[in-house]
This record gives sequence, C-alpha cells and structure tokens, in this order.
Amino acid sequence: MPEDESVLSRAAEAPTRTVAYGGHPDQVFDVFPGAAERTAVLLHGGFWRPAYDRVHLYPMANAMQAAGWTAITVEFRRIPGDPGATVEDVRAALSAVGGEVVLLGHSAGGHLALHAAATAPQHVRGVVALAPVADLARASALGLSGNAVAAFLGDHDPAGFDPRLLAPRRPVTIVHGSADETVPIEVAESYRDSHPDIRFVRLPGEGHYCVIDPLTGPFQVVLDEAAALG
Repeated sequence: MPEDESVLSRAAEAPTRTVAYGGHPDQVFDVFPGAAERTAVLLHGGFWRPAYDRVHLYPMANAMQAAGWTAITVEFRRIPGDPGATVEDVRAALSAVGGEVVLLGHSAGGHLALHAAATAPQHVRGVVALAPVADLARASALGLSGNAVAAFLGDHDPAGFDPRLLAPRRPVTIVHGSADETVPIEVAESYRDSHPDIRFVRLPGEGHYCVIDPLTGPFQVVLDEAAALG
C-alpha cells in the first residue's frame, strides 16, 4: 500500500511572522504563537535536499498551535556535500529561539534532532524524533532515497554527523511506524540499540507521514510525547 503523502501539499494557515537568524535566505524560522508557555521547534524532512522545505510542516505547526504550543518551523541550508552547514544552522536557530523548547524532527529532520540531542544548547528540554534517519551508516547501506546519505555527506567523515555514534545529552523519544517504507524502522532500532535508555514508541502498521499529519490517529501520540517532555 503506497504511503499517504497528502500532508506534504495540504493547505495550512500561514505563520504570524518569519525571523532571520542569519544572513542566508534559508537561515529563517517561522513562528506560530500559541496560548500556553511551551514551545516546539520543528525540523522538516526531505533527505537534506534543497527541493524540500519547511512549508510542508505548516499543517503540523497549525495543529500544535491549536494544542497550545508556540510552534516554530526552522529552515536551514541544504547544500549537498556540506553537512556542516546544515547542523550549524540548526544549532544557530535553536540559540536564536532561546527559552526552553522541545525539539521535534521528521525523517532527515529527525536525524538533525537526534544530532542536536548530543550537541544542543542547554535550553532544549528534550527531543522527539519522528521516523528519523537515526543511523547514517545503516541508511547508507540501505541506499535510502537514491543514496541520499552519500549526497548529504559528500567527502566528509560521517563520524561527527551520525547520531548513533553520539551519546544524547537530552531526553530522547523516537516515534516510528513499523510499516514505514521511506525510512524503515530498523534504522531507528539501530539507534535505540546503541542508546538503550531512550524511549522508543513503535506504531504498528503505520507509515512514514502519519507522525506529521494531524488528520491521522497516531499524531495524537506525537502530541502526547511532546507534552511529556515539555
């Protein structure tokens, strides 16, 4: 059964404002202010490719806003062969947001969230990684999305960019569907095996996009896990 990708192109309410955290056009984040004093920073997927941006997370941001969160959707540079620019942008955006936050990332954004769990500023309360590319070596061996890992890393040593090799310094929860064909759950299980103290939520029979789609039942699991950290 094919993955339901409708959330990627679904209409959503626009953010209240967009804030620059650097001089590059991609160094911006959007703000969806919520009623409660809690903030969720969202990192989008797309296998680190420039063709995919933060806009497809707007439905998720709207839903988190409706649940009382201030939601922030981060853009970052996506330059094939320059992974340092991407992780540096995530770090800079988190610093610019400030205050205590819960960091959520989907797919490649889940990879970035897990990397941040090992390197992020102190004000990150915890990380919820959604169907993450959690083990770059495993994802590369599987050739995910036309060898996306190799394109992301270029000639760089993967050691500093593979979250499986980095001990998390923040609480980590992974939420992953067992029927995910885009990022198979075994990629996240490999991370869990290396870091057995994390929380791992397996969604039986679910695919890749339900974790960012507010119209699905599993999305409530995501809200609950974020609330447990926030």
